[in-house]
Amino acid sequence: MDLRKLKTLIDLISASGISELEMTEGDDKVRIVKNAPPAPVQTPLRAADASAASEFTAAPPKEPPQGHVLSSPMVGTFYRAPSPEASPFVQVGDHVEEGQTIGIIEAMKLLNEIEADKAGIVKEFLVENGQAVEYGQPLLRIV
Repeated sequence: MDLRKLKTLIDLISASGISELEMTEGDDKVRIVKNAPPAPVQTPLRAADASAASEFTAAPPKEPPQGHVLSSPMVGTFYRAPSPEASPFVQVGDHVEEGQTIGIIEAMKLLNEIEADKAGIVKEFLVENGQAVEYGQPLLRIV
């Protein structure tokens, strides 16, 4: 298959909503997947590469957040304040009571108040103001 044709296909996939394309032309077959997780690449090490490979060690696994994590009950856009001009419902370091409003999730043009499901101190926000959130995504941590 011609490289120009491959490049054109890749550009078309990148610009479209299609995430995968498989095409056969004669004996040639190509499969293009957009945003696929990278496949692990294993290459044999030579003795000369052993010292260089030791320089690239894996980062230690990230520890799970300590304390209680409040998760999103729905898909939408998370906002920390009732309006762009208003101050946030809560800040890092504030004490919250169970049932206290900590933010809003806008879903389908409706504003849904999100309440703390546990009393404690807000340790950190795990999402940014105005960020799209998924169901079950951690929003903030309370200790």
